[in-house]
Amino acid sequence: MRFNRLDLNLLVVLDALLTEQNITRAGQQVFLSQSATSGALARLREFFNDELLVQVGRKMVLTPLGESLVKPVRSILLQVQTTIEQRPEFDPTQSQRKFTFIMSDYTAMVLMPAVVRQAAKIAPGITFELITPTDAPIEELENGNADFLLLPSNAISEKHPSCSIFSEDFVCICCRDNQQIEEEISIDQYLKLGHVIVSFGSLRRPSVDTWLLEKYGIDRRPEITVPTFTAVPQYVIGTSRIATIHRRLANFWAQHLPIRILPTPIAIPTMGWSLQWHQYKDIDPATHWVKQMIQDTAADMY
Repeated sequence: MRFNRLDLNLLVVLDALLTEQNITRAGQQVFLSQSATSGALARLREFFNDELLVQVGRKMVLTPLGESLVKPVRSILLQVQTTIEQRPEFDPTQSQRKFTFIMSDYTAMVLMPAVVRQAAKIAPGITFELITPTDAPIEELENGNADFLLLPSNAISEKHPSCSIFSEDFVCICCRDNQQIEEEISIDQYLKLGHVIVSFGSLRRPSVDTWLLEKYGIDRRPEITVPTFTAVPQYVIGTSRIATIHRRLANFWAQHLPIRILPTPIAIPTMGWSLQWHQYKDIDPATHWVKQMIQDTAADMY
């Protein structure tokens, strides 16, 4: 099918070429041979009157026009996908849909198990995939690589619909046998003791508690930096180190591990968590069913 002289089938190939920047991998993504993909690229170059991809050394790079097409082409395909998948009604009892979420291991531990259990009762055919946040989670949503973001409210975009899910406050944890700390931790101890902190991705983005503390000018002494929240207690137990962590996570650990929970020596504001989905999927009844189920589950729990 042609639209304004462009074979619309070529848009799928163009998206793969712009994403992979490699003819062989792009062909594999859209199930075309290397020669067929090269032929499609030649037709795209003719239509746009631009090379789109050029060889530089051993790799191919996008031309300025190619760079400018990455987001709009992916957006067009995502809107087409959403349109053809749209159904006037959604029957969760019969659905075989898979929903992909970007969230930290904190949310995956304190909320999602209850959500998945609830979904299994109502919609046994639905499956879930949970992905660790990348350096650019909003771009992952916009590129169609995730159906939902479940992140701190300050990390979501204003461009797409969202809703509040729950809020959380923070506590300190230390080893149960830590003799340096009594019932409470003083600000002097907080500054002198070594900390276990969490950061994410190749850009080493700090976790929520680090962001809050840096905002208020607290200069901690990090001794260990780990990539997940679930790794934190292992570097606290048997040491004099402390960590600042979400209360619900600390409460869970305290049931199974030799740690103590302490109030923070400074007032750390409560942080909200929000669910976000692409604006194109706001018309999808399945998206709203998942949103409502997560909201209801969180309300029952918290």
